[in-house]
Amino acid sequence: MKIILSLCLLISFLSNQDLPDLRKQFVKAATSKTAADDFHTKMTDISKENSKTLVAYKGASKAIMGKFVTKQAEKKKYFTEGVQLIEFAINSEPKNIEIRVIRLCIQENTPKIVKYKANINEDKDFILQNYRAQNSALKEYIKSYIVQSKVFSETEKAKLFNN
Repeated sequence: MKIILSLCLLISFLSNQDLPDLRKQFVKAATSKTAADDFHTKMTDISKENSKTLVAYKGASKAIMGKFVTKQAEKKKYFTEGVQLIEFAINSEPKNIEIRVIRLCIQENTPKIVKYKANINEDKDFILQNYRAQNSALKEYIKSYIVQSKVFSETEKAKLFNN
């Protein structure tokens, strides 16, 4: 039993060590099919039993893959599976700001036709309220998203980063 617990803790620790790399890959994934494929491949072994942040990144990898496949049925399959994983992660850890950022990024960047935009204001408000309580690495990651986001007003950006 101790061996299993130790193994689970080690896997969890190693997974958390990959977060900076995953964050970079997530950002790059939307820019090219190759980057999306690499990100999706890296997330293949993640299951719902892993850290919910990793589950959200896996969901994002699937949703992004939908952007690069050509067949409509494949687009829908990838996107639907991705959204389900992101929503599972949010429902499991609703106070996890990184998962909220992932969902907000996906919702902000999906076409209106897919109708996955319902939580934009909720996630934005959550991020605005909880940004300052995060560690510096996560703050920097969130800031890099907010700076380029059209969801946040210039006033909100200035208030968040100038205090």
